[in-house]
Amino acid sequence: MIEWAVILLLFLALLALFYKYSRIQGRVEQKARELFESWRRGEQEDIEAWKERELRRLSDEKAKILFEKWRLDEEGNIRTDAVRRSQSVTRGKVTECLIPYFPDFPYNPKDARFLGTPVDLIVFDGLSDADEVQKVVFVEIKTGKAANLSKRERAVRECIKAGRVQYSTIHQSFDEETNRLRDMGMN
Repeated sequence: MIEWAVILLLFLALLALFYKYSRIQGRVEQKARELFESWRRGEQEDIEAWKERELRRLSDEKAKILFEKWRLDEEGNIRTDAVRRSQSVTRGKVTECLIPYFPDFPYNPKDARFLGTPVDLIVFDGLSDADEVQKVVFVEIKTGKAANLSKRERAVRECIKAGRVQYSTIHQSFDEETNRLRDMGMN
């Protein structure tokens, strides 16, 4: 009977060990699952962050490539446009100088004086024919599509229209002894 009691005791001890083993194994498996899930979440976050960085880098790279392609494509157009505009400006400036010699110019070319800015010409009408000026005409020449006056040109036009024009003589004397200019006198 003692044998049966020892066997029973051993069997109960074995059952207790199996129970403890099962509980420990459950806890170990739970802890392993938690560690695995934590690691997996961290890896997924790292992968998502890497994908985000890589997408941003690729987007930036593609944008740079597209911009460079656009710049190269448009550079020729921009240069062509700049040359065309420059030619137009040059043509306009040459026309401003030569227009008194065109057949349709309403004044004697000898009466016209090129000023350039803020008005293109000043015409002393009649000066070359009879040494008598009938009128002084300020002429602004416009070529091209837009014939708008600049802000400065409009200001000069309004000043002339308002009659705020005068004639002045400045007398500048020279001192021969000191070889210097003297004070300026204005009439």
